[in-house]
Amino acid sequence: MVQQSAPVVSTVEGQLQGVVEEGVYAFKGIPYAQPPVGALRWRPPAPVVPWKNIRQASTFGKSSLQSREGCIAGGGGDPYPMSEDCLYLNVWTPRVDPQAKLPVIVWIHGGAYVLGASGLPPYDGVPMASRDAILVTINYRLGHLGFLAHPALQKEPGGGAANFGLLDQVAALQWVNRNIAKFGGDAGNVTLMGQSAGAKSVLALFCMDAAKPLFHRGVAMSVYGLDEMPLAQAQLKGEALIRGMGVADGAATPERMRQLPAESFWQQPPEHSLAPVAVCGDTVLPQSILSTFKAQQQARVPLILGSTSDDVSVMEAMGRDPMEILQALRDNNVPIGLLYPGVSPDEELARQVCRDIVFTLIPRQVADLHLKVSDAWRFYFEYTATELRPEFPDGVPHGSDVPYFLDTVARCPPTQDVLTDEDRAYSRQVSNWMLQFARTGAPASATEWPKHQPGEDRTLRMQQPPKVEHNFMQLRLNAFLLASAIINSADSRSGGKHDTRGNVRHTGASPQKKNRPEGTT
Repeated sequence: MVQQSAPVVSTVEGQLQGVVEEGVYAFKGIPYAQPPVGALRWRPPAPVVPWKNIRQASTFGKSSLQSREGCIAGGGGDPYPMSEDCLYLNVWTPRVDPQAKLPVIVWIHGGAYVLGASGLPPYDGVPMASRDAILVTINYRLGHLGFLAHPALQKEPGGGAANFGLLDQVAALQWVNRNIAKFGGDAGNVTLMGQSAGAKSVLALFCMDAAKPLFHRGVAMSVYGLDEMPLAQAQLKGEALIRGMGVADGAATPERMRQLPAESFWQQPPEHSLAPVAVCGDTVLPQSILSTFKAQQQARVPLILGSTSDDVSVMEAMGRDPMEILQALRDNNVPIGLLYPGVSPDEELARQVCRDIVFTLIPRQVADLHLKVSDAWRFYFEYTATELRPEFPDGVPHGSDVPYFLDTVARCPPTQDVLTDEDRAYSRQVSNWMLQFARTGAPASATEWPKHQPGEDRTLRMQQPPKVEHNFMQLRLNAFLLASAIINSADSRSGGKHDTRGNVRHTGASPQKKNRPEGTT
């Protein structure tokens, strides 16, 4: 029996032939920029060189260099093979009719800007494409190769950027704008989706003028309330990094820095890392995300924001100590006892406090700001697969919601082995909200999932059955909004302990449980 082949698609850059997967077409490993190697390291992505012959698009492109062990240990799956040559994307589509005008969802993986890949099992595009949408997943530069601030790079002609990974994401969106119609997609109906650092990326793209014309709605899952690093501080880290790699400050020219072996960046001390945040003050993000939203300068398109009931599962991996944050709040006279009556011991109190100030607060804070320019919806994800509930008494770990949003619970552990009809139905419901949002700009009816509106603080609690709650955690979040600077000041004192070698385990799942669900922060 001859295997059916996907049709050949003619993109602006050249012809592509993908594969058939479960009745949909998959085109993998599509280059959207030149390899960022040699003289193109730490430069904005350069346009693809067109090709003449039909290019086979049957396998994923190489992932960004990272700690392979760290990604696997974090539950994110295996990113191998990896390379500095990593600027590839993937497209799943039900049909390649240029007249189809299907909604397009662009998924941005997380991983604290140091881990993750577009081809991991939770991001498989077959389920969404089977339901008449197009899913695009992208790689972008990670770690020091994707996010580096150094005076020598800032001063060179055409310099000024530090957030090269964010520029990659813009280039991927530009590829979608140029080519997605040939795959059956509507370039005028693009939804950004991302989780954790991917959610940070979604909000960053909302703030970037070059990106704003390229998308029409956004979904930010488990975005965290850690501010972008100011350029001056990031430059000190960059100088220390290069110095530690054997290049003295006086010899640290861009040419010399570009000669450093790409793999050697993953052996450097964690204190030189910017993760899990990007930089503000460069040409890519002139100001922080929150400052841009406060100034009402973000994209004026619909936005969904939310978190999970145990997002704090990732804090240790982020190098943040919940007990330190709890003490900082007490030192600033925040009435923790009144906000969390009866919660003890201090370890459990710190867990809940850290969850709410780092993860639960930011969706409401950003939604409040976004209401001034467009629509916003909030969610709090609380559903755990039936058979796994005894293993997760604290709730839904960071990243465990991803397979429900992309309807891939049957494709990645641990849910694939224990799935019940209830789990399948719930995944269908959650992913349907996302598909409805991608098609219409609203995830559900006003009664099923109402907008977040001034004076009407409403959140969809994604439990079974779903429940709309008014004034969700209102007293706590009000108090933490006033004290939100404390988390960042505590982070500053900690010196940024995130380990670029891969000891950051928040790749989309519980970082402390065996058989973790796969996904990527």
